[in-house]
Amino acid sequence: MTTIRWHRRSRDAVAARYGASTSRARASLPQGVETVPIRGAGETMVWIPEHRALVPGDRLLGGAGELRLCPESWLSYLPGKPSLRDLVEALRPLLELPVEMVLTSHGEPVLAGGREAIERALVHAQNSSATAR
Repeated sequence: MTTIRWHRRSRDAVAARYGASTSRARASLPQGVETVPIRGAGETMVWIPEHRALVPGDRLLGGAGELRLCPESWLSYLPGKPSLRDLVEALRPLLELPVEMVLTSHGEPVLAGGREAIERALVHAQNSSATAR
């Protein structure tokens, strides 16, 4: 599963290594795996309800049991050049999911309290962007 277009660069090598297949069709997802499109952020996260696990691509980064939003510069290639404030709003629906784990592509994963870690990251980014204005 590829969550963001930049991560396609290694997809074929990983699929070959593990004897996996790739597909862009939602119907090809394994049973029990769902997608969570992040509108305007150029990313589709993966949600695995059975494990309460969220798999982001580049919009949520991990480290030391916490999460943070990607740098605003990582959004500059997107149509409309969304701001971190825009990203906070795009990610807010994640708080409706009972997330326990956030399996990040960059940095350490959050293995417990994922929903709360997402909320803290959103609040921190929102506060940071408010003081930057």
